[in-house]
Amino acid sequence: MNMRTVLALMTAAAFGTAAWPAFARCEDAPGPKLDWSGCSKHQLMVRGSRLVGARFERAELTNIDFSASDLTGASFALAEFNRVSFRDARLTKANFEKAFAIRTNFSGTQLEGSNFEKAEIQRSNLSGALMHGANLSMGDFGRSNFQGADLTGSRLRSSNLGRANFSGARLAGADFTRAFTFATRFEGTDLSQVVGLTQEQVDAACGDAKTRLPAGLKPSTAWPCKE
Repeated sequence: MNMRTVLALMTAAAFGTAAWPAFARCEDAPGPKLDWSGCSKHQLMVRGSRLVGARFERAELTNIDFSASDLTGASFALAEFNRVSFRDARLTKANFEKAFAIRTNFSGTQLEGSNFEKAEIQRSNLSGALMHGANLSMGDFGRSNFQGADLTGSRLRSSNLGRANFSGARLAGADFTRAFTFATRFEGTDLSQVVGLTQEQVDAACGDAKTRLPAGLKPSTAWPCKE
């Protein structure tokens, strides 16, 4: 049982209310509308499962294989991930608000319209992910890999993108207002249609001769960055 679950139970007991009705359902088999909120799950193979609308709020998930599963509209708010794979899964309009993930695999995942607001998705693989219109505002994506991902129209306002890799990503209409871009890799990336990007952010980031910038901005004199 993780610390968040313990605190929730203590709070519920203090106020005489029940904590997450899903607690009694932690042993339920995977399926649509599954509710593993507050549950602790480790080393499970559920790849290719239909889990539309499933709930994993505040769950603790370690070494779980969700690859190629349909998790449309699923909620992972405040969940904790460690070495979880969503490779090639469908997570359209999924909710990862305030989730914490490290070394999680989202490569090739469908994440259109998903919500990662205030999430911490560190050292994770989002290469080739389809994230059109996703909300990544105020999130921490330090050292994560977005190579070749489609982030068209996404929101990255006030997000930590330090040392993240966006090489070759599609970013038309993406909002970088106040995003932290120290050593963020934009080699070979078309940034000409992003919004909110400043010269200061460009100078802090890494690019090359193939990096395209919005009108009025110029490549940093420090490009290309040293490895």
